[in-house]
Amino acid sequence: MLARPATRLNPMDLSSMGVGSSIPFLNTDEVLVDGQPVAVVVAETIEAAEHAAGLVEAAYETSELSADFGAALGSATPVKGMPVGPELSGRRGDARAALAKAPVTVDLTFTTPQQNHNAIEPHTTTAWWEGNRLTVQEGTQNLDWSRKVLARAFGVPATDVRVVSPFVGGAFGGKSKVWAGTIIACLAARVVRRPVRLALSREGVYRTVGGRTPTRQRVALGATADGHLTALVHTSVSRRGRVGGGPEQIVACSLDLYDADTILAEQSIVELDLMSNTAMRAPGETQGTYAVESAVDELAVALDLDPVDLRLRNQPGERRPVSRARYSHRRLAETLERGRDLFGWADRPAPGTRDGATLVGWGVAAAIHPAWEFPANVRLTAEVTGQVRLECAFHEMGMGSATAVTQVVADLLGVDPADVAIGYGESQLPTGPGAGGSAQTASIAGSVEKACARLRTRVDALAAKAGRPAGSPVADVLAAAGQPSLTVQVGADDGPRAMVGQARFLGKMLVDSRRWKRAATGAHYCEVRIDADTGELRVTRWLGVFDIGRVVNPRLASSQLRGGIVMGLGMALGEETIIDPRSGRIMNPSLAEYHVPVHADVPRIDVVTLDDPDPTMPLGIVGAGEVGITGVSAAVANAVRHATGRRLTELPMTLDTIHG
Repeated sequence: MLARPATRLNPMDLSSMGVGSSIPFLNTDEVLVDGQPVAVVVAETIEAAEHAAGLVEAAYETSELSADFGAALGSATPVKGMPVGPELSGRRGDARAALAKAPVTVDLTFTTPQQNHNAIEPHTTTAWWEGNRLTVQEGTQNLDWSRKVLARAFGVPATDVRVVSPFVGGAFGGKSKVWAGTIIACLAARVVRRPVRLALSREGVYRTVGGRTPTRQRVALGATADGHLTALVHTSVSRRGRVGGGPEQIVACSLDLYDADTILAEQSIVELDLMSNTAMRAPGETQGTYAVESAVDELAVALDLDPVDLRLRNQPGERRPVSRARYSHRRLAETLERGRDLFGWADRPAPGTRDGATLVGWGVAAAIHPAWEFPANVRLTAEVTGQVRLECAFHEMGMGSATAVTQVVADLLGVDPADVAIGYGESQLPTGPGAGGSAQTASIAGSVEKACARLRTRVDALAAKAGRPAGSPVADVLAAAGQPSLTVQVGADDGPRAMVGQARFLGKMLVDSRRWKRAATGAHYCEVRIDADTGELRVTRWLGVFDIGRVVNPRLASSQLRGGIVMGLGMALGEETIIDPRSGRIMNPSLAEYHVPVHADVPRIDVVTLDDPDPTMPLGIVGAGEVGITGVSAAVANAVRHATGRRLTELPMTLDTIHG
């Protein structure tokens, strides 16, 4: 019997963030959301399982539900932030009063829809029990969270749960929590006492895994005639499920993009009878930058100013506008300036320019995403053979994490990368960070740096005893000392040391949040061409310039940023989860009706990185995974405005909205 899982965050146990929903699957006669599993069939072949599942009948008594986001806006309640974590609000002066007095104003309402995950590999779980010990093989973005959530769900010690995930199969937040498929596979395996594999169909992912929350946002800007921002108001309403989910930092971008004299950033939330919302690449900033950067562009039109110049003249100085914490490393102005030169912005065509029957427009938008660092435990072993092995339970989602960590170890120890082996993707290894928040590489790098320094200290001590000079090659020292290997470890997985480490991490995070603002930033430049008769939109050119701190591997970083841009194009042009408000049922749960970008939708994407280390982050690494998507939909909308004169305030931008 499963207890109803709690979805409230416990700051002292970050694995509390790993619960997908509070539904006690197969342990209740109450259906809380459409798509909730009510039965599971186990068979030896997929054909037998599908046939048997088709024989299952369920009878229901219906009750009232609330599943219409637009209709529920009036019941939204303000959300409160926590001492550490995502920023959900901020205030500087009286922005509403300043807005009323501003010589030039823009006041717009923006809507973004729910969107759902479509990783290359849908969620698949293989589970088996050996007594009370559980082993789970699946693609997960967070081995530690999965292990602890399953341990609590089944009432066993976390040390008796093993999660194996050498390859994730693609994930953008959807595999960071434990969802129905994982729980039910483990339940079934416990009942039948045999290994059980449960693979979700594409539709099954839509029905049982959370997606990105819809939003309704207001952005109001006040400015002087020369373009100085005197007021910035950014408010947002989003939704969570009654069974889980929470607020996303939708207005956080407005606390850092521009140095307005007055700023008001507020969020509210509604609860609906829908599956939990969950992280989906740059949760919050993705939707928030669409609204803010579109409004800034509209202000540039109202002021008859170049939109790049307007952004540059309102950049903050050394400190944040609201909290007054220092920026550890801010190069947003440089990304705008470099992008302007590389894209050839000086040759921007006049608004409404035609090329035959095609309207041509150029757009620009800024990008921002906070930099995070999480605890990472590592074990580093040097062998007398010259081989080095680094072990940490981190994740490979396709972005080349193991390659990047190999490079870091090789560089710090001065060994050939070919002599470095990496152990990862296994919960029995030292606990690593989750692959989320664009923080995995920086988090691991910080611990690897400590481990390499400790190893070097111990090797030099051995060298002194063996009569070798300090700094001698590790393998030579081990051979001279007659020692086959040497191992050092950073962090502890359990016991008092682990608790002390968690408390130290939270304390450091709180202090750092008050002292520094760390963020990856960037600038998007794009060209669109629109058929004047049909409204068909094509993005024909794209340039992204980013400051992500030190670039460990240029090819991997560029791929991450380019992938974020492609995902942003999907948000701008096609992705929309359609929900029947009468039943809460998703009406387009397939790639046939939920439109993600294909090759024909994506132009050549040029990516440039500044490669400028952040002095307050491990090895200067800031993070590349999510900043690439922020601002993308705004850049497209701004290019459409330039081409057509129409300001689109609703995503996705489809033929009917473009053509009017």
